[in-house]
Amino acid sequence: MDPKLLELLVCPVTKGPLTYNREAQELVSRSARLAYPVRDGIPVLLENEARTLTDEELEQ
Repeated sequence: MDPKLLELLVCPVTKGPLTYNREAQELVSRSARLAYPVRDGIPVLLENEARTLTDEELEQ
């Protein structure tokens, strides 16, 4: 994930910052408790495509 692109992207739900989880290929919004998939290098920032983060994931 290009760091400059990551600086521009925000969570579509909260408009807050996203962090990139390279291992899971996801963009994570801690404030929305959602993880958005990155497919073939393209972020899919749709709420219905995101998965809900567990409490354990948020503690990491």
